[in-house]
Amino acid sequence: MPLIFHRYLRPTGELGLWKIEEEEDFFLENLKLSPKEQNLLDQTKGHRRLEWLASRWLLHTMSGREFRGACLKDEFGKPYLENSFYEISISHSRQLVSVMAAPHAVGIDIQKLVGKIESIAPKFLRPVEMESLSSSERLEHLHVYWGAKEALYKAYGRKKLDFKKHISITPFEFNLRNGKCFGTVKKDDYFAEFELRYEQIGDYILVYGIEQVEDDRIA
Repeated sequence: MPLIFHRYLRPTGELGLWKIEEEEDFFLENLKLSPKEQNLLDQTKGHRRLEWLASRWLLHTMSGREFRGACLKDEFGKPYLENSFYEISISHSRQLVSVMAAPHAVGIDIQKLVGKIESIAPKFLRPVEMESLSSSERLEHLHVYWGAKEALYKAYGRKKLDFKKHISITPFEFNLRNGKCFGTVKKDDYFAEFELRYEQIGDYILVYGIEQVEDDRIA
């Protein structure tokens, strides 16, 4: 069973990570997709089909329910659970799939460490964010910034969001023992604050965040 972990977050939330070792048939037999989901899958090509299926299976596994709720997309392409008040976010990178669910806006991102991120850093980082990068762990620090902004983009969920202009991450010292940072999304009349956590899993960086409502904090 390639469930790497399933965690419960305080005050309310869940986080899961899955390593894909199954073939499509396993997921198709067990998920019993709704017609709307099957239509979404039919539009998905290549390895992304397997990632799509694995993410739905992980979401169902985390729920602990006997009968699965359909995972669909809204008008902006943001995934949601049919007949559920929980917000969800999904990310996948090659063989790993991550899912997060909570009553507030959530975002998650998992990325394999790659050197080419250095060349695009000025396109998504503000000058103050660039200046805060660790000299000894610059590559990992860059991936946390990227993952944090990707997670907040997903949490916002309405597209047309500029990583540099609309998403701000408070500069932080890279520290895997206390992988935490804070960010905001501000566009027009929308403003939201998020607490984010990050960790390194092998050659991957996982970043996830929940919108801060009153005094909520991720445990």
